[in-house]
Amino acid sequence: MKKIVVSGKTVEDAVKQGLGKWEVTEDRVKVNILEQPSRGLFGLIGAKDAKVELELIPDPIEEAVAFLKDIFRTMNLRTDIDVQAGRDLTTFDLNGEELGILIGRRGQTLDALQYLVNIVANRYSNTHVKIVLDAEDFRSRRRKTLEDLAMRLASRVIKSKKEVILEPMSSLERKIIHSKLQDHPSVKTYSKGEEPNRRVVIALK
Repeated sequence: MKKIVVSGKTVEDAVKQGLGKWEVTEDRVKVNILEQPSRGLFGLIGAKDAKVELELIPDPIEEAVAFLKDIFRTMNLRTDIDVQAGRDLTTFDLNGEELGILIGRRGQTLDALQYLVNIVANRYSNTHVKIVLDAEDFRSRRRKTLEDLAMRLASRVIKSKKEVILEPMSSLERKIIHSKLQDHPSVKTYSKGEEPNRRVVIALK
């Protein structure tokens, strides 16, 4: 935990000085009063300032960003992180060179990084934090690919009258297939198998 000890004429002054050093608001710190101010003899001799210890409360998003930067530094990658805060989730858009390494085959590396980033963020939060990692607009491109695949396979099922079992996918990608076909008039979808080999099945209704 990041801590500093600061002094001031009053406890409030000391806290204000500490907040100024960190450039944060009071809700981001825990305050521990070490010494109350005293006026001293005749209000002058032996007067003592207040002394407080401030402990910085970690911010989940900042900790997640720091975690990613450490990974990029270890991999010798120059990658910028553009944080876009939404109502229900926060998106980290990665920008830089060699992003293919971070995306991986069909987004597997990106998914793994996203999983770790969410673990780190939620370690520092009392409420659930959801972070989505994206790079080169991969998420929307992948969604379009999966939705097109779902429609093609649905047509195949209708023609052959045989169910189709897709390759193993992450829960996020399975959800895209299910959502795309949930209102389809002729086919239905369900998942079977255990993680990480759980698959979507497309079958006739």
